[in-house]
Amino acid sequence: MDARTPDFSAARTAMQRYVDEEIISGVSWAVLRGREVVDQQCVGFADREAKTALRPDHIFRAFSNTKIFVTSAIMLLVEEGRIGLDDPIEKFLPQLGRRKVLKQGASSLADVEPARSPITIRHLLSHTSGLSYGIFDPGTVLFKGYNDAGVLNPLTPLTDMIDKLADLPLSYHPGTSWEYSVATDVLGRVVEVVSGKPLDVFLKMRIFDPLGMTDTGFFVPEAQQNRLVAHYTGADVLDPMKPGLTRADNLPYPQAYRRPFPRLSGGGGLVSTLPDMLALVRALLPGPDALLKPDTLRQMMTNQLPEGQTIRFANLGAMPGKGFGLGGAVTFAPTQFDPPNSTGEFQWGGLAGTHWWICPEANTSGVLMAQRHLGFWNPFFFAFKRLAYQAVGG
Repeated sequence: MDARTPDFSAARTAMQRYVDEEIISGVSWAVLRGREVVDQQCVGFADREAKTALRPDHIFRAFSNTKIFVTSAIMLLVEEGRIGLDDPIEKFLPQLGRRKVLKQGASSLADVEPARSPITIRHLLSHTSGLSYGIFDPGTVLFKGYNDAGVLNPLTPLTDMIDKLADLPLSYHPGTSWEYSVATDVLGRVVEVVSGKPLDVFLKMRIFDPLGMTDTGFFVPEAQQNRLVAHYTGADVLDPMKPGLTRADNLPYPQAYRRPFPRLSGGGGLVSTLPDMLALVRALLPGPDALLKPDTLRQMMTNQLPEGQTIRFANLGAMPGKGFGLGGAVTFAPTQFDPPNSTGEFQWGGLAGTHWWICPEANTSGVLMAQRHLGFWNPFFFAFKRLAYQAVGG
């Protein structure tokens, strides 16, 4: 192994440029080579208006970085034999059995046919269940259905979301395609049913406390809210490199992450810090203090999509070279935007620009945290990853 000390000066310079150009307010990162932290830095501001420098103890809205926690919770229950990856969902949530699927070209929610197979836990973990989100595909039949039903309503508990989903069709037959969806929120409810504990209690008991994660939870306590970073939107949704940031602390809804809400969103409900996220990433690396068994981690990092398929978003199109494992994307063919040695990388992130990655082949993993709406897979993220992999040296 290369024993030199990695030089992250190029990464820092690049991130400072994104801050100076008002693409992001600030960004924190920690990078591992093997299990050793080889770089940890903060650049820019936690609050641009107050000129508060970003520190490692600042708290971020994790958004979809929440999903890897709930995935890990499910896999803990799988290891204990309390859940099977190919168990049908109706074993735990009977109202999600006997699904209907929208027919090709359906013009209404009533234009359906019976599902050819049940939704399984594996389908939910890999976003191949046929569920949707009601966020990314405006104008579609399911988008309207999800929003009319209030599927994502934070003022109702997870039980209400399951009841709403029971009345909505799937967008495709389970296991035949990929669509980012509320699947991880459904898995959050599965954790509750199987464990007999609320999701926040289970996560604290089995993940947060054992890993020493003191600042991760479903809201920021009032006494700590001075550590919550400001949230910003960019100048142009369609042009992520257009300079300009607008403060938007009330996204995705007023008081989000600042007080307890009935909905414990397994797909996007947590707040966390750089040290806490790093603790989870380290715990997902094989080793004596790993959270999960080596075989479980291998399964999570194995592409689950049918041959020839990649992940895709309605507003971005297909993501070439990217499949999906259990809880995160898997790079099977790096593109020009990816680090060239990132084959096999397991990674995901949140809508506000928080990311984690694990790449066994390149012997590196890490966390990158910003707070810029629609910051997931923003150009700053790709620029950082290429420079970080280069610094680590494979």
